[in-house]
Amino acid sequence: MSFSLKNKSAILFDMDGVLYDSMPNHSKAWSQAMARFGMHMTPHDVYLNEGATGHDTVMRISLRDRGIEATAGEIDEIYGYKAQLFRSMPEAKVMPGAKEVFRKAAAAGLRILIVTGSGQKNLIERVQKDFEGYITRDRMVTAFEVTRGKPYPDPYLKGLEIAGVPATDAVVVENAPLGIRAAVAAGIDTIAVNTGPLEDEILMVEKPVLLFHSMQELADNIGSLFA
Repeated sequence: MSFSLKNKSAILFDMDGVLYDSMPNHSKAWSQAMARFGMHMTPHDVYLNEGATGHDTVMRISLRDRGIEATAGEIDEIYGYKAQLFRSMPEAKVMPGAKEVFRKAAAAGLRILIVTGSGQKNLIERVQKDFEGYITRDRMVTAFEVTRGKPYPDPYLKGLEIAGVPATDAVVVENAPLGIRAAVAAGIDTIAVNTGPLEDEILMVEKPVLLFHSMQELADNIGSLFA
């Protein structure tokens, strides 16, 4: 592998689909919430829009299915119902390999942050417990910290600001096309982990430096990236 982590000082992780196997729950919740309001969202739609804020997701689907923008009230109602459904579903498991990646990154001296488009407060709270010693709330960028979510670079620019490093000194781990696009737009080398049903090409067109098919595969290979 020609890409190296040896000159990096910070690593920024997406959350859903990277640290947690939570995307199947998000997919079901979005599908049911949209159907209740007369719109249609397939699992493929959910994965393609992953990383965007709830506001932007509802707006995109509304424009596509109804030809009109969703009102602020509709967005709050739809996303609120989606969040309610998500909270009622079985707890998503930590992705195999994720904690190993954290351990190896920390051992190499990298600062660890999370940059997510999620506004799911239960996951935002849970990640601080599951990854205790690595993550605190002040090391997270969520939907509450930015106005423009992914695919805009704003979340990752905020992450760089918190980390206190330039883009060239950071690396991102992302599983979503919009997330990769956001990180690349922020000037950050990005490692893709394709943990969902999308074809590799959909992620590769966004120009990540590497692609793995699981967090465990990244964990198994991350040592060689420090060589």
